[in-house]
Amino acid sequence: MVASARDDNDILKRAKDALDADYVPHDDEPYMNEQQQNYFRMLLVEWKRSIHLAADTTLQSLQDGPIREPDLNDRASSETDWSIELRTRDRQRKLISKIDSALRRIDEGEYGYCEVTGDPIGLKRLVARPVATMTVEAQEAHERREKISRDD
Repeated sequence: MVASARDDNDILKRAKDALDADYVPHDDEPYMNEQQQNYFRMLLVEWKRSIHLAADTTLQSLQDGPIREPDLNDRASSETDWSIELRTRDRQRKLISKIDSALRRIDEGEYGYCEVTGDPIGLKRLVARPVATMTVEAQEAHERREKISRDD
């Protein structure tokens, strides 16, 4: 799981780097103004594009042929690597639906606001996790409730 989270962060970092660095959202401007919305829209679109490129690379590698390691241990290791890669791509497939949802929220004027409390999520959180739908406090409360219900 750590490797896939690191992979997601690397893809997001590349997406941020691909954006025009002339503008970065600041706390001293009106929250979710048009410029901020455009920034996050471009970031989300670039992130999605980067995920698709990574998935295409994985697909191409899979189509190049089966694993043909002569040693059983090497073959098992390669198959484990492929399994991790496929789980990562599945996780990213789910992330794409979250990105699409965030883009839809931008179009509807709901992006950047907590779906639970309606409070602003905050620019720092959105820059770190552009698909965030809750404030840190609401997310923590949600995770505590989720943990309690799992423990029951």
